Amino acid sequence: ALIDDNYDEEKFANLKAQRDKEVTRRDNLKEQLDAARAEQVYNMPDSAKEPLNDNEKDLKAKFVKDFIGMMNNDPKVLAMVTSSKDDSGNNAGLTIPEDIQTAIHQLVRRYDSLEQYVNRESVSMPSGSRVFEKWTDVTPLANLDDETAAIGDNDDPKLTLIKFAIKRYAGITTVTNTLLKDTAENILAWLSAWIAKKVVVTRNKAIIDVMNKAPKKPTIADFDGIIDLINTGVDPAIKTTSFLMTNTSGLNTLAKVKDAMGRYLLQPDPKQPDQYIIKGKRVIEIADRWLPDNSGSHPLYYGDLKQAVTLFDRENMSLLSTNIGGGAFEKDLTKVRVIDRFDVVATDSEAWVAGSFKTIKDQEANLAGTPKA
Repeated sequence: ALIDDNYDEEKFANLKAQRDKEVTRRDNLKEQLDAARAEQVYNMPDSAKEPLNDNEKDLKAKFVKDFIGMMNNDPKVLAMVTSSKDDSGNNAGLTIPEDIQTAIHQLVRRYDSLEQYVNRESVSMPSGSRVFEKWTDVTPLANLDDETAAIGDNDDPKLTLIKFAIKRYAGITTVTNTLLKDTAENILAWLSAWIAKKVVVTRNKAIIDVMNKAPKKPTIADFDGIIDLINTGVDPAIKTTSFLMTNTSGLNTLAKVKDAMGRYLLQPDPKQPDQYIIKGKRVIEIADRWLPDNSGSHPLYYGDLKQAVTLFDRENMSLLSTNIGGGAFEKDLTKVRVIDRFDVVATDSEAWVAGSFKTIKDQEANLAGTPKA
């Protein structure tokens, strides 16, 4: 298009916006497909499950064997997990195999995980940087047919440098002797379920901390305030992929708001009746335990979270045994510590806004504007 004499700047901009919309739509469909497949595998009867191949069996069997050895203070296993170091020079521990990490992430999807709404990028380095161009910083192309025009340095895109530094997050629990004598399948199932819950809670908190740094909007008191948030909260270019997010208490309050005729203003999504929409925008509900109220005010976010927040995932979970802390030494207990490595950063501060409300007034009838019979 750039070498075409009939080049139309507006058409080009529309094509670019349409392309970005389709890319986002493709990514969302891919996530929905992955979630559906995970759900299908979870609910699959044992008779329909394909047996593991020899290589998968060997990897899982070795991991369980090493885990039991680590928990029983086997000198060979302890030497292995303490001699290897991670990127920061700390003990790497017993690395969880990739397929088991995949199973953990499938379990994560069954909880109210905020990770599904942000942009997630796998990284192999402990730190790094990325450049992002905000929608509000995108400038039009220069008119090359104007002989008097010159292309200045200000045509360079305004890029925002985003830096990430992988952080380590750890949690400890007790491992009983009974569990260590159980089958490999039961040990893996217990580990996966426990780690998945820890991952959800930890990553949710990190994401919420970044979400709360978004530009604050005035406290919303009526339904018009929500419409204002939708209409003016973010750049129109990302409206098609934007949604509302609140907690269960907030959704319960919104669901009771009525118009002048006594009808509920919150409408069910025709495609998914158990979900709600406002002016065509999805209302994502997150449990109060993950997205709590603040001083009695319900949170209400709006925008495209994939544009606003990126989670850099090191994808390198590991386990370490310890008899220190939590009464482990005094009670002769064995503790296991899981370590998750990731970072969450804001990438576009103008793609996500934070609002709040306590109550939303019902709409009042405008009798003055009603024509007389």
